[in-house]
Amino acid sequence: MDQESGAASPDALQWKGYYKNLLLLAYQSFGVVYGDLATSPLYVYKSTFSGRLRNYQSEEVVFGAFSLVFWTFTLIPLLKYVLMVLAADDNGEGGTFALYSLLCRHAKLSLLPNQQAADEELSTYYGTRTARSISSPLKRFLEKHKRLRTCLLLIVLFGACMVIGDGILTPAISVLSSISGLQVPLNGLHDREVVIISCVVLVGLFALQHRGTHKVAFLFAPIVILWLLCIAILGVYNTFHWNRQIYRALSPHYIVKFFRLTGKDGWVSLGGILLSITGTEAMFADLGHFTASSIRLAFISLIYPCLVLQYMGQAAFLSIHRNDAPTSFYDSIPSRVFWPVFVIATLAAIVGSQAVISATFSIVKQCHALGCFPRVKVVHTSRWIYGQIYIPEINWILMVLCLAVTIGFRDTTLIGNAYGIACMTVMFITTCLMALVIIFVWHKNPVLAFLFLFFFGSIEAVYLSSSLMKVPQGGWAPLALSLVFMFIMYVWHYGTRRKYLYDLQNKVSMKWILTLGPSLGIVRVPGIGLIYTELVTGVPSIFSHFVTNLPAFHQVLVFVCVKSVPVPYVPDDERYLIGRIGPRNYRMYRCIVRYGYKDVQKDDENFEDQLVLSIAKFIEMEAEDLASASSGSYDPSNEGRMAVIRTSELSGNTIMMKDEDETIGDENSITVRSSRSETLQSLQSVYEQESPGISRRRRVRFELPPPRANYMDPQVRDELSALIDAKHAGVAYIMGHSYVKARRNSSFVKKFVIDVAYSFLRKNCRGPSVALHIPHISLIEVGMIYYV
Repeated sequence: MDQESGAASPDALQWKGYYKNLLLLAYQSFGVVYGDLATSPLYVYKSTFSGRLRNYQSEEVVFGAFSLVFWTFTLIPLLKYVLMVLAADDNGEGGTFALYSLLCRHAKLSLLPNQQAADEELSTYYGTRTARSISSPLKRFLEKHKRLRTCLLLIVLFGACMVIGDGILTPAISVLSSISGLQVPLNGLHDREVVIISCVVLVGLFALQHRGTHKVAFLFAPIVILWLLCIAILGVYNTFHWNRQIYRALSPHYIVKFFRLTGKDGWVSLGGILLSITGTEAMFADLGHFTASSIRLAFISLIYPCLVLQYMGQAAFLSIHRNDAPTSFYDSIPSRVFWPVFVIATLAAIVGSQAVISATFSIVKQCHALGCFPRVKVVHTSRWIYGQIYIPEINWILMVLCLAVTIGFRDTTLIGNAYGIACMTVMFITTCLMALVIIFVWHKNPVLAFLFLFFFGSIEAVYLSSSLMKVPQGGWAPLALSLVFMFIMYVWHYGTRRKYLYDLQNKVSMKWILTLGPSLGIVRVPGIGLIYTELVTGVPSIFSHFVTNLPAFHQVLVFVCVKSVPVPYVPDDERYLIGRIGPRNYRMYRCIVRYGYKDVQKDDENFEDQLVLSIAKFIEMEAEDLASASSGSYDPSNEGRMAVIRTSELSGNTIMMKDEDETIGDENSITVRSSRSETLQSLQSVYEQESPGISRRRRVRFELPPPRANYMDPQVRDELSALIDAKHAGVAYIMGHSYVKARRNSSFVKKFVIDVAYSFLRKNCRGPSVALHIPHISLIEVGMIYYV
């Protein structure tokens, strides 16, 4: 019998929720992703006809310019990005670093030493390990030559620097273009006043960034939608009012006529045409904030038709008023609606800056995760949408540089020359990386990758060559900014890598540790010592420095390594890897805390509890494995073996949580029995609460079951008992306060990079203890000098 009317099936409800979420994300994407792309009509034709092209006073030249805009807008944003590049996401993330991460997981292209232990048993890694067995001559060639892998990383970093340059140039050109419209009705308004007003607007824009992408999206999306509808209506009006024959320019035949009439001058003017696609990269870079389907829906339904209509109408106006190119957009507006359109244009220009600013925050975060950018403060701005961040230091640096560009150039044409180089460079790098993704990740025929690279690369190379002709006229700005940021990234990556290699090459041998005995040659006092290191295997050299400089060490030692892995996100259930160092009676363990390059490391007040419970779970698992192997002795070959301790198993299958003032038999307590063994029976917790005049410290108490409650191996019981006693005694965080210096026989360049540049960056960035959210009151730092 059919269901009663009014009762929706589960599938119908699921599809309804899917479409509702899709429309919501598409709506939000207008305010974050498409603001820059939507405001391009403000300055495209002005920049195109700013040079010698203004001398060509013919209708065919204007028609050819529109034909170039139409086909460029169709081939690059629509065909390349919407239909192809958005499909190359890395677990939902986009951008040049996502492509680089995919390549590093499918081929051994990373420059960092082998860190496979940190990648062990990641669910987001599945499906890629088998790909490594698929070999090709090109793959083997790239893996074999370190210089090629270095060049690949430098290309990716250069693209990241250009995106940061976009974050500086986009607000400047968007706001300045919109405010300059005041000079149409107000003839007495000088350029100086326009610059001052633009600077005030820019300061307000950057001051709003701390509100977060989620709130900005809801605030800005209606403005962009209203702006798109407005310019579409204006485009239709201008087309029918001034020149209805403009539709003929949709034929690529007019592109041939354009170059036949203009020659080299037409080629140089391509630097203005490419401004019609600036902001396209934001569709891919901001993919993690939305979905590919929502971005495609927004582009095809509204962005593409509205912008094509606007460019068509503006070209129809220019075909009659050929001398009005510098202010063609505002001159084409009917006088009766000028001021409403100007207000909307100004608001849309402010929104246009948001897309690239959000992408800049994301790029800087990814650079830091790769070890290529100094430590900065990352603020997670949304409790509901993961991955939306705000970086205060970068925000204010962008604001200062943006104001400097606006005051220094004072002309949207010069800024446009710089902007075009930055955008086209990023697009060309994306094309090159996509060609490698087609071969290594999608496993397609290399011929298809070559065709993709040849078709889109040729188009972008022509535009890029035209933009480079304008380096003396403002095009030097993104190159100079990129060189500065590239130098910072190179210095930080080089210094960090040299320090890591020093630790890797000077690891403390297990033989030396075994000769010290379980006491390590010093007094072992109650408590847990968390020793932070960058090594995923072995004992760092700084440990011997601790042993020789500290009078005593903790009863339980845990070497904690916080490591970024080449995936965008690591599930919370797979974040911890636990292993043992040395024999059981040494009470030394290793914990690798894994984060993806898009993960935000937040202050986790339960870290100590999770760590102790994870180690206890590891002890259980190891005991069962040894029992099944009928061997309980220390085997050096097992050194470095790690196990994923899933937090869901800890909270759902192993322990009981209750407040300190409760008794074990309290009816409010939650008791859950372990599926492996009833090892831990009780956990008492008092969460730290702060109110005016009141501060309660969180205290956790673990208890073992009575000996008669269940059978447990005596060695396992002793080890768990020692772990619990150490936790009750307290936890201390131990870090090396390292100083990195170049060796005396190093070259002058290396001494400058390490002793001056890298030292300056380390002193002026956030400290490692702050970045790792280590409580200052429990921190112990021991100084050590690294000679690299």
